[in-house]
Amino acid sequence: MRKTHYIPVTADVPGAASEGNCALIRRTIRTALAAEGMALPCEIDVLLTGDEGIHQINLDMRNVDRPTDVLSFPEFDLRPGELPTEEDADPGTGLIPLGDMVLSMERVAAQAKEYGHSKRRELAYLVTHSVLHLLGYDHLDEGAMKKQMREREEAIMALLGLER
Repeated sequence: MRKTHYIPVTADVPGAASEGNCALIRRTIRTALAAEGMALPCEIDVLLTGDEGIHQINLDMRNVDRPTDVLSFPEFDLRPGELPTEEDADPGTGLIPLGDMVLSMERVAAQAKEYGHSKRRELAYLVTHSVLHLLGYDHLDEGAMKKQMREREEAIMALLGLER
């Protein structure tokens, strides 16, 4: 069995999968997984796209006719604090397939400008947000679940040295 996470990053827009972006994405995912106690080797597939690409995926997969910043497609129906086990690993790879994330690099740039911080921080924040979704966190309500997710996001961003 593998001892590390497998995090393929692909892009359908030029320049998005730069060495720096890929390194930050992988570091962020590994940090978020460790912070949530996910020590077993797993796989998360990442697609970097633009507004047009994420709009089409949002329409096709969620029937939502607009672009968004990040989409998360979890493999498991988890609750916060609940993790997959070794039995959930793919027998061929030994990896637990946590799911897929899609990021709009156009939204990364626009939101970084809107919120007054770096593209690097915005990219790491959206990756963290997506990992938490893959691990069962949600923010659809305006109450306790959203607060719990926001607290975990900020704690992970602090571990990355990218707090506000």
